[in-house]
Amino acid sequence: MTDRSVPTEPGKPTEPGEPGKPTDPGALPAEPDPPVPRRPRWPGDGEPGRRLFIAAPLPDTATEAIAALVDRVRSRGVPGDGRDVRWVRLDGLHLTLRFLGPTLDPRIEPARGAVLAAGAAARATTGPFEIVLGTAGAFPEGGRPRTLRVDVRRGAADLTGLAATVDEALVAAGWPPETRPFKAHLTLARSDGVPAGRAIAETLMSEAADLRIPATIDRIGLFESLTGGGPARYVPLEDVPLA
Repeated sequence: MTDRSVPTEPGKPTEPGEPGKPTDPGALPAEPDPPVPRRPRWPGDGEPGRRLFIAAPLPDTATEAIAALVDRVRSRGVPGDGRDVRWVRLDGLHLTLRFLGPTLDPRIEPARGAVLAAGAAARATTGPFEIVLGTAGAFPEGGRPRTLRVDVRRGAADLTGLAATVDEALVAAGWPPETRPFKAHLTLARSDGVPAGRAIAETLMSEAADLRIPATIDRIGLFESLTGGGPARYVPLEDVPLA
């Protein structure tokens, strides 16, 4: 029988797995490729702590009007019979004033104290105020959206001032100041990775174009966002009236 193996040159290392060459029994196996990191679903996703935020809850009358808007949008169906966006729970609608993110237990009480201080400061200055919700949009403005929203037609300046009051109280309690500009809005859905997200956003904008929903902002609160088993649930940890 003819030996068809390829001779190895003296002193030349062999390549493991190369045809015709012996494998070095002492060679280490190739390291696997590192796993692709999962994209966080929200800022702080995967970090320890309770996911907290400070917000102004909507009154029941405004919540009912927003629920009717969502029903009209959803009744149109999903273009292409694809996957729907993730609509928020309608029993916890709110206007976020400051997102705190994952917060460890020792910082919960300082967060409560900051909300109480912000509420006291707001009571001494503006007190309750009126807003009007209407028109809609998406973040980001162009391309595939991540968030669907309803805008604030009137009262945005008052909400901006309330958010600044909250931020001042948080800074006094040890939090860093918020560096992102505040934009008053009501989040209705999240559309990360949903191909029909842009079409659903356009339907929402069409339905909300002439919308005018009055609402009284008469309280703020500290909330915990609990995820899993459907849309996030918002549990109040502190509730502070503005009157």
